[in-house]
Amino acid sequence: MNKLSAFFRELTLRPQGATIVIAAFLPIIAIVAMGPAVPTMIAHFASDPEARAKVPAMIGAPGLTMAILAPFAGLLVDRFGRRRLLLVCTALYGLFGAAPLVLTDLDQIYASRLLLGVSEAGILTVVNTLIGDYWDDKGRKNWLFLQGLVGPFLAGFVALIVGYATTLQWNGVFYVYLVAFPIWAAMFVWLFEPHRADPSTVVEAIQAEPAPPFPWASLALVASVTLFASMLYYVFIINGSLIFAEVGVTRPERYAALIFVPQLFILAGAGLFRLLADKGNALLLGVVALLMGCGLAGMGLATTAAAMAAALVIQQTAAGMAVPSLISWTQSQFGFAHRGRAMGVWTGFFFLGQSQSPRLVHALDANLGSMQSAFLVAGVTALAAALLAFGIALARRPG
Repeated sequence: MNKLSAFFRELTLRPQGATIVIAAFLPIIAIVAMGPAVPTMIAHFASDPEARAKVPAMIGAPGLTMAILAPFAGLLVDRFGRRRLLLVCTALYGLFGAAPLVLTDLDQIYASRLLLGVSEAGILTVVNTLIGDYWDDKGRKNWLFLQGLVGPFLAGFVALIVGYATTLQWNGVFYVYLVAFPIWAAMFVWLFEPHRADPSTVVEAIQAEPAPPFPWASLALVASVTLFASMLYYVFIINGSLIFAEVGVTRPERYAALIFVPQLFILAGAGLFRLLADKGNALLLGVVALLMGCGLAGMGLATTAAAMAAALVIQQTAAGMAVPSLISWTQSQFGFAHRGRAMGVWTGFFFLGQSQSPRLVHALDANLGSMQSAFLVAGVTALAAALLAFGIALARRPG
């Protein structure tokens, strides 16, 4: 109880932590919010025969530019600092994100989404780097846990509102991006450059001695695992409304209502992350893959909306664990001198997965004949990854 009290006392004294937690969800909340709008946007652009493929790809398009630019953002972070880049990128996020409110061509909207990815690359690279800069290992896990608690409320609320807004205006979902501007104001007031702060408030300061060699092997492993996990993570987020349509849920407002409660189980995933965070990264990632596999495969086998929602509970629990688990694992392998580049590469590969996930799922849908079959294949693949992770965890246990 004393530890819990100390943590929440720290929260009241660390407004920069609260700002970082909310800012970290700008790209993710926006993607979650797009889900209920997919059928409406496909219907709006029905004259385009490729709309069923283009609209999901448009939603994931920011991941393409993020995948290319985030590693370069990491270089800028390590070389020139954190705060200024974050302020610029957050302002651009609001401008590019809301641009489809005045655009009427699907290709123009796709272009605006690519530009949005430029800003998202900087935002996630910087905020994830700052979590590593401001706190020690225990503090990082606490803030990542808090991030996992706050995100579901924001994402669930936004998705519910968007489900109804989409019925009134086909592009109403893009108003959500305007939230970037009050967040920008909070960043301007509270965030600071770590090396300019009092050393007592920052766990790691920039060191005078030469940086150690860059751990390329660790980076390659992080990139591979992150790409795989991200492609699974976005299977439901981008295609959820399409798979629910296969069990008779076709109205955006009904879809938003059905997923509202299951999305709250991201909270359970955040709690499970904090519970297992000290048990080893292989075990932690294995649990993420196990739950993700069961949830996706369950949706692939469901025959009713109720069964689909029950499987979604499991998948959302995994989603609540996935991002903090991957970030915590990555941060534990890189020191201050290399953290910006490491988190830039992590961000790039996470959103490369975002951009490629809808393409892979669409290909499976087209070749297997249904979105449920595509989800089933994704779920079985995740279960195979879970077995591998648990095998590594057992091999690393002391004899």
